[in-house]
Amino acid sequence: MTRDHVIVTWAAGDAGRDGLRTLLAAYHLRTEAEKGVPVAEPAGLPERYRVEVEDPGAAFADDVVLVARRGDAAIGCVVLAGPVEGRAELKRLWVDPGERGRGVAGALVRAALTRARASGLRSVRLSVWRWRTTAIALYERLGFIVTESWDFRDDLVCMEHAFGSGGEA
Repeated sequence: MTRDHVIVTWAAGDAGRDGLRTLLAAYHLRTEAEKGVPVAEPAGLPERYRVEVEDPGAAFADDVVLVARRGDAAIGCVVLAGPVEGRAELKRLWVDPGERGRGVAGALVRAALTRARASGLRSVRLSVWRWRTTAIALYERLGFIVTESWDFRDDLVCMEHAFGSGGEA
């Protein structure tokens, strides 16, 4: 198992990088297919998802986007959405299928949790499709627990990772 990737915080100056766009497009295309609504290309995505692919700098202007890179290639991403009421939301975790099994997803989530904890947040939450059992297992290993749903779409599991009063995970 190789763990030689690098995590970087994506900044506004990186908005034009095609690697992030490619990762977001793959995430959304796969998600739509899993929901039974396959889309052939990013232009066919629902508008709310298409804008993320077309202009991630604008779509995530108030968020922290972490990107895993191997050399110059973006191989994974996750979004830590801007905090509301002391908690942030983890979104869009995606690792290139050829890079899976190397600890990239775990490294991205841990980096997001570290960032959230350092910012003084009390927790990080997420929603994940019930059929993404590998992702759910990862989140559970990293300390997320299933919680009451705030998103009532069918087949979503809501999870939260609370930090202790001293900020510890």
